[in-house]
Amino acid sequence: MKKIIFATGNANKMVEIRQILSDLGMEILSQKEAGIEADPEENGASFEENALIKARAVRAIAAGMEAYRDAVVIADDSGLEIDHLNGEPGIYSARYMGTDTSYDIKNNALLERLAGVPDEERTARFVCAIAAEFPDGSEEVVRGTMEGQIGHEIVGDNGFGYDPIFFLPAYGCTSAQLAPEVKNALSHRGEGLRKMRRIMEERLGGRK
Repeated sequence: MKKIIFATGNANKMVEIRQILSDLGMEILSQKEAGIEADPEENGASFEENALIKARAVRAIAAGMEAYRDAVVIADDSGLEIDHLNGEPGIYSARYMGTDTSYDIKNNALLERLAGVPDEERTARFVCAIAAEFPDGSEEVVRGTMEGQIGHEIVGDNGFGYDPIFFLPAYGCTSAQLAPEVKNALSHRGEGLRKMRRIMEERLGGRK
C-alpha cells in the first residue's frame, strides 16, 4: 500500500486528515508515527511557503528510510486572518502570544482586541495551504479557505485552536459547535485536502 506521511505532530489535526482522506486507499501516518523528527523553522512569508518548508524537511528524512522512500509527504500551514486586525494573527497563528500559550488565553485576547467592534466589521477567515512532496522531487501546493466572523465569546467543544471564536453566520454557531463531518465538509483544511486528494488521485493512479 502506498503511504502518506503528514508533517505534523498535532493529534487533533490527524483525526481530521484521516477522516477526509480515508477513501484515498493509502496508509496515512503522522511524522511521529513514521519515526521522523523534524521541526524546521517556519520562516516563510506565506502559508504556502511555510507548508513547503515543512514538507521538504520531512521528505528529505523519509527519502533515507527504506520503509518510506516512496512515500508522499504532505504538510499544511494554516491560520486565522481577522480583517479588523489587518490580517492578524495570520501566518503567526500558532505562535501568537507564544507557542506554549493556551488557546483559551489566545482566544480571549483576540476577543478583547475586538471588544465593541460590530459584527459587520468582525469578518475573518481560516486559511490552509497544503503542500505535497512526491518521491520524484516534484511539488504541489493548494489553498483552502473558510469565511466567517469572530464571535463575542468562546463557544463549543468539538474543535480546537481558534474554532471556539470562529462564528459561521449561515449555521448560527462556531466551527467548534459543528459535528465533525459537517466541519470537514466546510473547513479550510477540508477544502485544501480535497483539492490535494484530487491531485494525488491523478498523479498516483487513484486508490490502490
